[in-house]
Amino acid sequence: MLESVEAVLLPIAQTINNYLSNYILVFLLLGVGIWYTIKTRFIQVRCFGEGMKRVFGNISLNGGKHASGMSSFQALATAIAAQVGTGNIVGASGAILTGGPGAIFWMWLIAFFGMATVYAEATLALKTREIDEDGTIHGGPVYYIRRAFKGGLGKFLAGFFAIAITLALGFMGCMVQANSIGSTFNTAFHIPSWIVGMVLVVFCAIIFMGGVQRLASVVEKLVPIMAVIFLLGGLGVLIARIKYIPETFGMIFRYAFQPQAIIGGGIGYALKEAISQGAKRGLFSNEAGMGSTPHAHAQANVNHPHEQGTVAMVGVFIDTFVVLTLNALVIISTLYTADGPLAGCGAAAALSDTLNKTNLAQAAFSVVFGQKLGSAFVAICLLFFAFSTILSWNMFGKVNIDYLFGKKAVKVYSVIALVFIFVGTLVSNDLVWELTDMFNNLMVIPNTLALFALTGMVVASVKEAKELKDKDPKAAMKKAAENATK
Repeated sequence: MLESVEAVLLPIAQTINNYLSNYILVFLLLGVGIWYTIKTRFIQVRCFGEGMKRVFGNISLNGGKHASGMSSFQALATAIAAQVGTGNIVGASGAILTGGPGAIFWMWLIAFFGMATVYAEATLALKTREIDEDGTIHGGPVYYIRRAFKGGLGKFLAGFFAIAITLALGFMGCMVQANSIGSTFNTAFHIPSWIVGMVLVVFCAIIFMGGVQRLASVVEKLVPIMAVIFLLGGLGVLIARIKYIPETFGMIFRYAFQPQAIIGGGIGYALKEAISQGAKRGLFSNEAGMGSTPHAHAQANVNHPHEQGTVAMVGVFIDTFVVLTLNALVIISTLYTADGPLAGCGAAAALSDTLNKTNLAQAAFSVVFGQKLGSAFVAICLLFFAFSTILSWNMFGKVNIDYLFGKKAVKVYSVIALVFIFVGTLVSNDLVWELTDMFNNLMVIPNTLALFALTGMVVASVKEAKELKDKDPKAAMKKAAENATK
């Protein structure tokens, strides 16, 4: 029965995704990123150092309990947990297979402008959040979409976004994460995927039922540890392949503008494929412009929205320019260089029966670590990445289910999400990815429309922060407090 459903849904999802990612997604993501880069005068460059100081100057793996919300670092850890998942390992692999090594360049470009986008998202999430009498914080795109568009249009766009994100992340997205965990564990340890699914369901259920505080406590410890483990392993591979690093960077830049040399076909087709793969997988990786991470940043206890905005930029930087780039360099330097199994394979690599986007990273690490250790290392890293992503995405879904149906529906949603996690370990990898991509793409539309509409609010926040820092701190704080309550 599952196979027949997949046979019907897969071509439909692929058709929708091809249209959205090739003609709409690239323009929306680049457009809003360039727009905010100009409007904030390159905030991702000017305030990058400030964001790094806020993240690493007071880093703590034990942020403690809060009356409501999270510490700034806990909010960032929750956002990074959502960002650093299968998109960095499996998603980057798929982009390289289909779009060639040059797709990574377009991921970088999307991420650079995305840093300005995520600054705007985090700022708006804090400026428009609502706080109940018991201290419960409600914040995310549905709230700033309603601020951007009044009346029926605002209700429709907010509802559309809430439904799309619940399907994209709360249900389909968790299937992607669980699917990748099950697949890599089966490859590395020969453990049946359904057993992995059952174990995942148990651990997720424990944390789902613990609320925001339990989630924050877990991810603030899990994210730094998992990042360090993966970085050390990746650096080990790059040191072993050090003589191929110049060639690796050369391929990324060369095939970004001459992708037909490795993808095949005409320059127009090849360039479109490289850019669309970079945009699509880049979105799934860093999530800037998608409207997911604002749910985490809305929970931050900070003095001014600008502070969390700069922190949010660091999240995109870590996700794309550190973790994803490291994985891409490992893959290209081991598999695509002159002595690699995919050297010059181009589009044929995407059609390979032995190497696909799920096991490509395992094959890459195995070149240096050996097959057993390489497969096991990637499987364990992916377990941490994907598990933490499931936790964050479940929280994002809860915010939107609460918005749509009220608090009583949240527990029902969590139970349904657990079912999707288990089913994700059983179904086709291609269908899971295509459905997730489709709903991710749909989320972008109402979110970016609201970002454009609320440009004035974001620019005002930048000016308030400058006044706070350079001129009259008391006046700026009073103005910020007044704006937050409007």
